[in-house]
Amino acid sequence: MSSGFDYDLVIIGAGVGGHGAALHAVNYGLKTAIIEAAHMGGTCVNRGCIPSKALLAASGRVRELRNTHHLKSLGIQIGNVEFDRQAIANHANNLVSKIQGDLTNSLKRLGVDIIRGWGKLAETQKVSVTTDKGEKTITAQNIILSPGSVPFVPPGIEIDGKTVFTSDQGVKLESLPKWIAIIGSGYIGLEFSDIYTALGCEITMIEALDLFMPGFDRDIAKLAERVLITPRDIETKVGIYAKRIIPGSPVVIELGDFQTKDDLEVLEVDACLVATGRIPATQNLGLDSVGVELDGRKFIPVNDCMAVLSGAEVVPHLWAIGDANGKMMLAHAASAQGIIAVENILGKDKKADYRSIPAAAFTHPEVSYVGLTETAAQEMGLAEGFEIGISKSYFKGNSKALAENEANGIAKVIYRKDTGEVLGVHIFGLHASDLIHEASAAVAQRQSVKDLAYLVHAHPSLSEVLDEAYKRAISS
Repeated sequence: MSSGFDYDLVIIGAGVGGHGAALHAVNYGLKTAIIEAAHMGGTCVNRGCIPSKALLAASGRVRELRNTHHLKSLGIQIGNVEFDRQAIANHANNLVSKIQGDLTNSLKRLGVDIIRGWGKLAETQKVSVTTDKGEKTITAQNIILSPGSVPFVPPGIEIDGKTVFTSDQGVKLESLPKWIAIIGSGYIGLEFSDIYTALGCEITMIEALDLFMPGFDRDIAKLAERVLITPRDIETKVGIYAKRIIPGSPVVIELGDFQTKDDLEVLEVDACLVATGRIPATQNLGLDSVGVELDGRKFIPVNDCMAVLSGAEVVPHLWAIGDANGKMMLAHAASAQGIIAVENILGKDKKADYRSIPAAAFTHPEVSYVGLTETAAQEMGLAEGFEIGISKSYFKGNSKALAENEANGIAKVIYRKDTGEVLGVHIFGLHASDLIHEASAAVAQRQSVKDLAYLVHAHPSLSEVLDEAYKRAISS
């Protein structure tokens, strides 16, 4: 890279995206620094993926061991199952500390300079860092912005962090309220409903949109609701929103009809988790110093190469990745974008293929998907002049799922009828988050069900659910 700069690359934000970009950059010999004002690892490691999965793992064991009907069907009998809330919380906290340390050490080991403080653009190829010791300016040939996101709290909702809180506080599991309201039925709300019900809490889940689990494939959502919601201590309210939430004992929630805005009822619960999505943390980054305006939703505008845009023009030497650009708000998408940004810094012309990036909700059982929904695929077919095909297979016909006695599940493959190209795959069932990667690779390579149907899968294995779906596609 060009000389005359303090660094070849400076990254603002040490979340999963920034970390992935830094590792990739040093592999190419770039002198790299990463700036972080809060905790190393960002949202994923500290307040998101990592602690929530630790809570899901522990609470899932409790659910499993308390499911006497399931255990008896396997010939197992077990006594009273007890748990320690604080010990479960400690498991999550300890995992956060370990991964945070591993992440920091991996950067140090590879020679990445870690600068603690608030980083913002000062001008082109220049970053100002506010630290405990004052302010300093560093220069870089290229700069990547990776500031992440924060929970979105709708108007009328007051957060106190104790009785009314977001997932940021929820992952600390400081209490187990007898009755908790969860606002939102997306993946965050679903995962916390799994945790809380396993540990004995009653839940009222409130979804403003007229569909439960919006954003999920409808076939998947219907089965998931039948398995994850109906048999558990969960009441659902759909098409209803929280007009006002007042913290306290009890928490007061004023509900309204989402369409008409009419008042409906007032709930009094022990606690309330606000799981209404996330918004980009894009304030105070100095973007105005390089002529960049945020879009209407406060995301940093970028092209497919992760280069920041000012209007339709590329801003030289400036890139943005992760939740802050709004392309796909997932930790692994941020990491992929970081790698793509570095590749383009080096002139390699790489672009993101969002269709092949999988997503998952780590409930029990899990939900996962990759590619297009049925609706999106139909719209593409109409626009491009092709018909889509749908193939489904069920876990109840899978030998491994039957051996586990966990046969609730479905795999749904969406494909082009003319070429057989896989457009999307949606799975609900045991280990869905692992199974989806075979489908992700198929989507990435634009493979056809005509070829996939002849791959050989181990028997008996859960992977045969996809095998069956591919075979059904070519026989239909």
